[in-house]
Amino acid sequence: MIELVATPIGNLEDLSPRARAAFEAADVVACEDTRRTGRLLSAAGVKTRMVAYHEHNERQMAETLVRWAAEGKRVAVASDGGTPGVSDPGFTLVRAAARAGVPVSMVPGPVAFVMAAVLSGLPVHGITYRGFAPKKSGPRRRFLEVDVASPHTLVFYESPYRVAKLIEDAIAVFGDRPAAFARELTKLHEEVVRGRLSELAAELERRGGQLVGECCLVIAGAEVPPDWFDSDG
Repeated sequence: MIELVATPIGNLEDLSPRARAAFEAADVVACEDTRRTGRLLSAAGVKTRMVAYHEHNERQMAETLVRWAAEGKRVAVASDGGTPGVSDPGFTLVRAAARAGVPVSMVPGPVAFVMAAVLSGLPVHGITYRGFAPKKSGPRRRFLEVDVASPHTLVFYESPYRVAKLIEDAIAVFGDRPAAFARELTKLHEEVVRGRLSELAAELERRGGQLVGECCLVIAGAEVPPDWFDSDG
């Protein structure tokens, strides 16, 4: 049995009773960073064995984890924060387990991009999650151009050191659309800033060009009016 277990994205008190029980019942916890997950398990009073499972060993470890599960072990899988498989290792393991006939279950919990989209104040009846954009401007603009005509609200994860560049390229591709950036979600300094992309760019410039903490950028779809935050929509 393999269980994908969602974990807090910042506030350890968001660990659900089901998640704690899954970790406690597991024979092994596969996680991106054993030190980080170790702190979470320690805070929850859980002492289950951990193994590293991350982007650099994902395919090899997927085979190992599936084999252990097929042998009767309970395998819990956790990312550094949030839901495994969402911009973190996970889908390769689910596919391998499906091929091997090994059951996979999930303990639901936090997803940062969903929280950011809801808090943005933009329409959420249609959301396109795009994960991390390429690091260089040329590939990043081509990446953004894929969704230039999409009516859906777009959500991106980005490093605090590159979010200003992402906004700059977003303005070049999308124009000055309504948007929001969210950072440090569920943490002490949680913040959501809303406005047009140019206003977000100006705010970042005022702060020295970068944010502190993990960031989500939410951008309105093509059909949202530019004055979204200034009108009744």
